[in-house]
Amino acid sequence: MLDLIPHSAEHVVAMKVGGVVTGPELQRAIDAIEAAKRDHPVISLVVEIDNLRFLTLTALLKDVGYGLTQLDDLERYHRAAVVTDQAWIEHIAHLEERLFKAVEIRTFPLRDHAAAMAWAAELPTGAHENPEEDGYHGA
Repeated sequence: MLDLIPHSAEHVVAMKVGGVVTGPELQRAIDAIEAAKRDHPVISLVVEIDNLRFLTLTALLKDVGYGLTQLDDLERYHRAAVVTDQAWIEHIAHLEERLFKAVEIRTFPLRDHAAAMAWAAELPTGAHENPEEDGYHGA
């Protein structure tokens, strides 16, 4: 199961993952990420993972294939919040943070879902559409 969940910040793609993830479910997430990238210079992700069992072969191949296409586009990703109580997922997230230095990756326990959503919504300095949000108040 992979469901997109609403987020108040348009540059954030949030999803909840658990059980078995199929290829069509993963494609919906990929489509949402690509749509956010078309509309925003940088995006962030929130992935809540609870009781993930496995990805189908189609989903796994789609995930690896899409991931490889994103290696040259990592500067478009600002933050990834991984929300889980599964220790093995936390270990993978910490490894990914070391491998993909361009993306700020942080893990949150399930009870801190709201904090993860807020953290992902923060934009880097210079990325706000309104310059005043970046601290510029005119000459």
